Amino acid sequence: MPVYKAPIEDVMFLLKDVFPIERYNNLPGFADATTDTVEAILAEGAKLCEEVFAPLNLSGDQEGCTRNPDGSVTTPTGFRQAYEAYAAGGWMGLAAPEEYGGQGLPSVLNTIMQEFVSSSNLALGMYPGLTQGAIAALIEHGTEEQKQIYLPKMIEGTWTGTMNLTEPHCGTDLGMLKTKAVPNGDGSYAISGTKIFISAGEHDMAENIVHLVLARIEGAPQGTKGISLFVVPKVLVNQDGSLGERNGVSCGSLEHKMGIHGNATAVMNYDGAKGWLVGQENRGLNAMFVMMNEARLAVGVQGLAQSEVAYQNAVAYAKDRLQGRSLTGAKFPDKPADPIIVHPDVRRTLMSIKAFNEAGRALIVWTGLNSDIAHRSSDDTQRQTAEDYMGLMTPVVKGVLTDLGFDNAVKAQQMFGGHGYIEEWGMSQFVRDARITQIYEGANGIQAMDLVGRKLGKDGGRAVMTFFNEVGAFCQENAGDESLQSYIAPLQQGLGHLQQATMWFMQNAMAKPDNAGAGATDYMHLFGTVVMGYMWAKMAKAAQTRKAEGNGVADKMDAKLLTGRFYMERMMPETATRLARITTGADTTMALPAEAF
Repeated sequence: MPVYKAPIEDVMFLLKDVFPIERYNNLPGFADATTDTVEAILAEGAKLCEEVFAPLNLSGDQEGCTRNPDGSVTTPTGFRQAYEAYAAGGWMGLAAPEEYGGQGLPSVLNTIMQEFVSSSNLALGMYPGLTQGAIAALIEHGTEEQKQIYLPKMIEGTWTGTMNLTEPHCGTDLGMLKTKAVPNGDGSYAISGTKIFISAGEHDMAENIVHLVLARIEGAPQGTKGISLFVVPKVLVNQDGSLGERNGVSCGSLEHKMGIHGNATAVMNYDGAKGWLVGQENRGLNAMFVMMNEARLAVGVQGLAQSEVAYQNAVAYAKDRLQGRSLTGAKFPDKPADPIIVHPDVRRTLMSIKAFNEAGRALIVWTGLNSDIAHRSSDDTQRQTAEDYMGLMTPVVKGVLTDLGFDNAVKAQQMFGGHGYIEEWGMSQFVRDARITQIYEGANGIQAMDLVGRKLGKDGGRAVMTFFNEVGAFCQENAGDESLQSYIAPLQQGLGHLQQATMWFMQNAMAKPDNAGAGATDYMHLFGTVVMGYMWAKMAKAAQTRKAEGNGVADKMDAKLLTGRFYMERMMPETATRLARITTGADTTMALPAEAF
């Protein structure tokens, strides 16, 4: 059976040494988040993930969800009890406002916990994950009455949440949606239509499910400008807060999927279901984007999480599996063969995953801290800078971490040879589960186009220029530190490639938009390579400092520094290839007639 151990030590290195969390004590919720408190919280979360969630991952995949004749859904054995343990531990409301029953702690802690949960059991973790996204949307756009009705129950985990966007005929192009909303005359609306691919749309783990549904009010403009958002509970709520009669929403069927079998991905039918407007009429996408952006960042975490758990199992196997002899002579002469970890190509594979995991985790923590600044700071300038960062990095985090997370799950599977293809070892599940992260919450090609087409030019390029200046300043500040040159020099070169690619788009994409489309994915990955290189340079500086302080951590810091050098030597050079692809433009990409394909 696959194993998992939450990387608490690595997280605490980030929160103590790279991005010291106690520097943020001026923000609400951070004063109580001392490093000792944070470590204790994460240790409890790790225990839940390792001992309760992880043992159900393989069995949940094999059993899957079942739709019963009455339309109800039964989740895999043990899922309900595990979810109840999650809710009872207060994890749903870790970062939620105290006024609605949450703990008000920094959202970065919830982000870290999302990694642990997604590594241990991605399908199970999606149920609370979607609920937290729905909570965020209601906090931002719900009326006070809606917040009082729904948030306390969702935060305590008694009720869960979903988002309903996709329809059979439209996915990304939401302007084509047909679900309609007809005013009932009492402030509510009758919602009718069909939504597909609804994760956690129906299940047996909570007494109510709060659906956030996009629909078009009768007479509203066509296209995205005529879309509104509605809160549509599975079970209607009485005036006193108790549950009333069943609403007109049902699960028509469950999708048969490649992976995440333990999550109920439902076709949801709305037959005059009663719903209430969230936010402004015809401004539903603005409200839903709060949830979608939360979800996109969470999906990036899922990509990292699958890479981490797949890596842990690949390392364990590589240390145990005997096959062949080292190229430089037997390392274990008393055994019939050496463990495969002695082989350079095995080490190349494992090092590439390890280097990604540690940089990706740093990026996630940095992004989580920026999210806290954006939502909690009283300083307008700090808040705007953080919001700019979040807008710029959301497509990078979602697209790059999930593309590489899937690639790394495949690489880890490869370590097992034929055993990796056999279901009982669990590696196939990591590959299958990781695949969806590249697709849902906006396919990665869409993320790349969002980055190039919207985020680069937004506010006159303010966000991207701020990022360039920050990385450039870091390189300049540390240019004289000889011990960091193996990290700074490659980072400077990669940053130069990213700046050249950005300038090329400015000069060549306005008049010919296909140039942007043809180079968008390469640009997104070029950006991701540089930002993770920046993370490694910051980690290397922190590791050098920790090593100089002593405290018996030299071996661990040396491992960190070596992994960072591997990234700079073996992975950062990809920026040159990405730049070369981008600057070829779209001519050959677009030249072939459709019938020639």
